[in-house]
Amino acid sequence: MKIFRAHGTAAVVGIAMMLLLSFAAARAQEPKTANAPTGNANNGKVLFMKDGCYQCHGREGQGSNMSGPRIAPNPPPLEVILGYVRKPTGEMPPYTAKVISDQELTDIYAYLQSRPHAEKEKAEQLMK
Repeated sequence: MKIFRAHGTAAVVGIAMMLLLSFAAARAQEPKTANAPTGNANNGKVLFMKDGCYQCHGREGQGSNMSGPRIAPNPPPLEVILGYVRKPTGEMPPYTAKVISDQELTDIYAYLQSRPHAEKEKAEQLMK
């Protein structure tokens, strides 16, 4: 019975993660609206360093197997980031609006989006 419960719980978690990723992918493909919040990438970089985001996610948001996941240059949708930062489900501590405002998170999001993509040729050379 315990084995069934463990597998059942894992299946539910797996399905929830697939739904979240599907939602995030669908939202990423939607065109930006005029009401979408805009952030300041320069201020976002300052906040990313000052608030210690780089300590787990790396200075470029590249992530690490030993700490936080990759969050740049293609971060999840802003709504996902806002929700997760406020109520994380992993090892990340929660950051309330008293610690970092929605506008500051929007600025950090703009910084993450501004990170350059790896050039295809350079990425292929690194894989050799």
